[in-house]
Amino acid sequence: MSDYNDELMRYEEAAEDQYDDYDNDELYDDEEDDFDSGFEGLEDGYDDEYEDEYDDYDDYADEGEYDEEAYDDYTRSSIGKIDPNDRTLTVVVTNKSGAAAEAVIFGGNAEAAQPNGVSVDIEESSHKEVREESKSNPFKIAGMKYSVSNALQFDNVLRIDRRTASGSKTTRVYQPRNATSPQNFTQQLIDDDNFEMDVTGQDSLRVVVEDGVTAVFTFTIKARANLGNLLKGSNVAELSRAPRTTGLPQLDLIRRRRPTALGLRRKRKVRRVRRRPSPRVRYIRKPAPRRRVPTRLVRRKRR
Repeated sequence: MSDYNDELMRYEEAAEDQYDDYDNDELYDDEEDDFDSGFEGLEDGYDDEYEDEYDDYDDYADEGEYDEEAYDDYTRSSIGKIDPNDRTLTVVVTNKSGAAAEAVIFGGNAEAAQPNGVSVDIEESSHKEVREESKSNPFKIAGMKYSVSNALQFDNVLRIDRRTASGSKTTRVYQPRNATSPQNFTQQLIDDDNFEMDVTGQDSLRVVVEDGVTAVFTFTIKARANLGNLLKGSNVAELSRAPRTTGLPQLDLIRRRRPTALGLRRKRKVRRVRRRPSPRVRYIRKPAPRRRVPTRLVRRKRR
């Protein structure tokens, strides 16, 4: 019988060493179960290695991060620049037919012939050359100076036509009188900075010229497409960065600023603050103090 009791005592002591004291309510106050798994001292430290390896993910983000300041700056790097001395077209229209006649400027696709006695010349090159170039390298006009030998010529409107190969046609009308003013020292010259026109093979500018009148248009090119840039791997778009010259020094100095690139405003540099994530905190629970469970067995002294 004593051997049987001694064996029960050994099992009881072994159970107390391996399992929690469930009768003690203090064990459940932020304490961890203290089960012996048999792997004490053989932990692989996976959590520690994982944190050491991936805790510096901010460094990896910096290497592959998309730098907004280096890209999408259309004004400065992507779009090319037009030489300020290579952005003017001077169109001279003369009518010596004996009657009023309509002159056709541009219109490279249709290549409409001029009426008899009407001539259209380009001072920088030729009208035919401008027509051919507008087919492959279209450009945008922003600003016009319009001088005439007779101020009554300003009564005739300008018609901006766009005609497609399928037959559709759109017309916009420009009234030169909107740019005239009694304060002008020269009543035979207007300078309109708001005049705009896209010149492609489909576009043409038509104006009725009175008999014996010479009209001179000075157009300023704001933007154009240059397909030759493809051979260099550059953007085909080019922009005139210098403001259009009006001839008034006071006004030109005020208007001297950086233009926008084809309607795209330059992105402002914004100071970016990168916040590091809060470090991962590991809570280690202290083992609960072991307490022997009172037993009903009575240990007898060995004889």
